Amino acid sequence: MDKKSITGLLLIGAILIGWMVLSQPSAEELAKRREQFVSDSIAQYKTDEKIKSETITKVEKPAVVAGIPVALLRDSTGKVNDSLQTLLKKQVYGGFVDATNGDTKTILLENELMKVSISPKGGRITSVELKKYKTFDQKPLILFDADSSTQNLTIKAFGKEFATDSLFFTPEGTSFNIKGAESKSISMRLYAGDKAKYIEYIYSLTGNEYMMGFRINTVGMQNIISTNGSITMNWGMKTPTQEHNIRNQQMASTIYFKYPTENVDRISESTYEKLPMEFPVKWIGFKQQFFTSVIIADNTFNKETSIETVSQTSSKYVKEYRAAISIPYTNPTESIGMRMYFGPNHFATLKKYDLELEKQINLGWKIFGWLNRFLTIPIFNFLDSFDLNYGIIILILTIILKLLLLPIAYKTILSSAKMRVLKPEIDELNEKHKNDDPIKKQQATMALYKSAGVNPMAGCIPVLLQMPILIALFNFFPASIELRQQSFLWAHDLSTYDSVWNFGNIPVIHSIYGDHMSLFALLMTASTLLYTWSNSQLMGTSNQMPGMKWMMYLMPIMFLGFMNSYSAGLSWYYFLANMITFGQTWVIQKFVIDHDALHAKLQENKKKPVKQSKFQQKLEEMTKQRQEIGKKK
Repeated sequence: MDKKSITGLLLIGAILIGWMVLSQPSAEELAKRREQFVSDSIAQYKTDEKIKSETITKVEKPAVVAGIPVALLRDSTGKVNDSLQTLLKKQVYGGFVDATNGDTKTILLENELMKVSISPKGGRITSVELKKYKTFDQKPLILFDADSSTQNLTIKAFGKEFATDSLFFTPEGTSFNIKGAESKSISMRLYAGDKAKYIEYIYSLTGNEYMMGFRINTVGMQNIISTNGSITMNWGMKTPTQEHNIRNQQMASTIYFKYPTENVDRISESTYEKLPMEFPVKWIGFKQQFFTSVIIADNTFNKETSIETVSQTSSKYVKEYRAAISIPYTNPTESIGMRMYFGPNHFATLKKYDLELEKQINLGWKIFGWLNRFLTIPIFNFLDSFDLNYGIIILILTIILKLLLLPIAYKTILSSAKMRVLKPEIDELNEKHKNDDPIKKQQATMALYKSAGVNPMAGCIPVLLQMPILIALFNFFPASIELRQQSFLWAHDLSTYDSVWNFGNIPVIHSIYGDHMSLFALLMTASTLLYTWSNSQLMGTSNQMPGMKWMMYLMPIMFLGFMNSYSAGLSWYYFLANMITFGQTWVIQKFVIDHDALHAKLQENKKKPVKQSKFQQKLEEMTKQRQEIGKKK
């Protein structure tokens, strides 16, 4: 990486930024696009209404319905009477025709943690409110509502195929105790002509659980529903905007699923696709940034199940999820057990169900996730038990992690100190061999390091050992629901960005930096620049590799655009980590390491015989070969 390479990278970056700025549509173009979108939407609506009207006309005005002339089924004003409507419904719903009318009053199942609304129409859950949480603007937190969700069975009965969400279920409720905890149970029955034939949903809820029971029973369905091996349950929802930053919600929201004998998998957060299941599936989770809705089979759902994520153009919703769940059905009298989890993405809460639901929390890949599970989370939960402010918890957590890493940090600083005391001799070698072959200069430098007993790579290895924790925490803080809506200093919510100045949508700035200024992100960037500068001064490398030096200063500034819209808790941690590292380095360099004694020890090492390494031997061979080629030329 020389000066030309650095310059090239900077030019490429400048071209990309310039292209994004120049290609951004103007305010006039955006206004025209909005007007065109509204115009197209109105035109499409009118077209749909016309088609709907023509369809209704065709349905309501047939010549004969069920062998009866229409003229006999209309009143004196020509309006279709109830008899014709009943016949039309019977043609569609067969023996379920009596369920086309019913009571629309919503039924509530409620415990200490949530409020579940169930509608007789469709017998479905129409909304779930989590009582201990609020949205970013302090409104009740609703996971989904009636207008943004679906739950129905697609069944074939009496030779017809239809969905149950257009029919009315009859509610029957009971309350009883299970292991000392009050449990409320609601039975919703869809009758097929008489009380001995029905499809039943049973919902049950205990007092202090986010998990609710759900069972589908079929009774007396012989000669009504074909026992072809499965029934399809359609389950879907549009997830509402609940947090301050919709972009961060989109990056953390997707569908997760679990095969019984496989690891938890998901559709990528950055893609929208329809995915068929390869095997029978244990559970399917509609994950939002901090909350999730999961349907869990007592056994498994059939492999014919499919899931799908759909993008949303409205700022009201983050994403849309759809699942066509194939439920085993081989007996006219069947009972299919399930559970539904509606609650927070809290690691301990999800883990207690022993279903790997906690793996919906993205704690990082492989080693990074393990570090968070077995190191960060236990320490964090221990500190949380003292009921401290979360900004203080992050401070203490940072100090603990830095103390654990102190031996590694000391090795890094010691290696740098050895390089520093050898710097005058390295400068002499560089001057001596400035006109020689670069390999020869490198060979002489490596010989000096070898004779002094210094490994130039020794400082890199400890740094690499610290990187997994650094990256693990990059995943931990944005995924921690504990930080959600927790204030600290000027930040109102440590799970999202803090803002000390909202300057609006300025086209050139918005595409690079955003529409606000995060003070924690600025402090993190300033501390990184301070540490970079102090490190180059203390280690005596301020004059080496000037191109790389400027890259080290440029990278934190470029990273600021990303951190400006990220978790304030993460920026606070990085700021603390930088300042503690700066303090550690200064104290160890000034008061722990005796540079004169270290220099004397290195000089003493030079007097000892040195065994040449294979790497040095290789360098010598390469130098000789190049010298011979040069002589021949």
